[in-house]
Amino acid sequence: MSRQPRATRRTDDTPAIARHGRLRRHGVWSTLARATASVLAVVLASGTAVAAYAAFDLAGTAKPSISLGNESALDGVPDVGAIEGGVNMLIIGSDSREGQGDGFGDPDLETSVLNDVNLLLHISEDHTHASVVSFPRDMLVDVPTGCTDPDTGEELWEQYGVKINSVLDYGGMPCVVKTVEELTGVTIPFAGIVQFMGAAAISEAVGGVEVCVAEPIEDVHTDLYLEAGTHELAGLEALQFLRTRYGVGDGSDLGRISNQQVFMSALARELQSSGTLTDPVKLYSIAKAALSNMQLSSTLTDPAKMVSIAKAAKDIELAKINFVAYPTGYLDSASLVPTDSAELVNEALQQDIPIVLDPTALVDNSYASVGDPNAPVTTGEPTDAAAEAPAETPADGEATDGTATPAPTEQALPSDVTGQSAAETRCSAGRTLDDQ
Repeated sequence: MSRQPRATRRTDDTPAIARHGRLRRHGVWSTLARATASVLAVVLASGTAVAAYAAFDLAGTAKPSISLGNESALDGVPDVGAIEGGVNMLIIGSDSREGQGDGFGDPDLETSVLNDVNLLLHISEDHTHASVVSFPRDMLVDVPTGCTDPDTGEELWEQYGVKINSVLDYGGMPCVVKTVEELTGVTIPFAGIVQFMGAAAISEAVGGVEVCVAEPIEDVHTDLYLEAGTHELAGLEALQFLRTRYGVGDGSDLGRISNQQVFMSALARELQSSGTLTDPVKLYSIAKAALSNMQLSSTLTDPAKMVSIAKAAKDIELAKINFVAYPTGYLDSASLVPTDSAELVNEALQQDIPIVLDPTALVDNSYASVGDPNAPVTTGEPTDAAAEAPAETPADGEATDGTATPAPTEQALPSDVTGQSAAETRCSAGRTLDDQ
């Protein structure tokens, strides 16, 4: 039975009144059995018994999972060793205050459930490259059919031209996944929702992340104040850094995305340089932090699956890990829409080919991060792929001389697509109170 969509909810930083969806719980013995088998797999894969009580410990901290309805895409995928084939995973950052303790507002008053952060991780089929695409929270999207009410299970109507950060409250995690699948044209079998304290706990588990700040950051909204220079961030301070909007760039969500990319690229470098992905103790602490603080899709509740995904990513060169802001332009002062360049990002994901960012894309950009003045100076011209726009392919699939057109090996993106690789050290473009 279908029903009309609910009234439009607020999608800005002002608290809105909305309800929280009730989640279906799996049986404790089913969870315990999965966790037991998973930890045994982790022990076998790592070659060491990290903790004998791990199965019971993880089972006790895991949150109930959510089915995305597309689990059949994973039929035959092994649970031990590097996962075979590619990976598409959506990480959803929720601004819900529920269960987050003091410091984030009154959860009885600030009851909005907005997916303000939406990150799509794509690991290639051959595990040689990866992309992390950020979708701006104010981007207008169409919500497809097939979403259901998280409370009642009733089918919801499709929606057109709504802000993407309203979709979590409208149809829950599965609906956000369906919306991004419709937008990008790729299937996403893995997903997770993280709240405020989840981001803090995970940053603690990795031992902190070192970031560069070009100009002082002053943000009364997140209570973050950082002097220019290098900072080791963990816990609450790392969370504040990820949340800050008014203290970086031009004060927009695009500036916040660029700032988050500074953190994520630094995190990727930390994970590789510290040997975290080969350290079973650190892996266990990260897995525990994730299970304790994230709402995961049913395809991710097995820690062995997390390990298999981590193994698929651990050997990817930092230069082949790219963080990309989904290309958008302003429709009005409060809304963004995808630009023509968004289709190039979609094609790269669909064709499983690496993207190449234009090195001039961040120059003179008011919201972007800035180059690290202490980074090694590079010489030489940009690669041909980065310097030139991709050549047009004839509609009939043949080159102008009549021969078959070879499949593209990478996707060069134009200068309106911003981002950075994990190998590139950039600094947050801080913003003081005088500029706000």
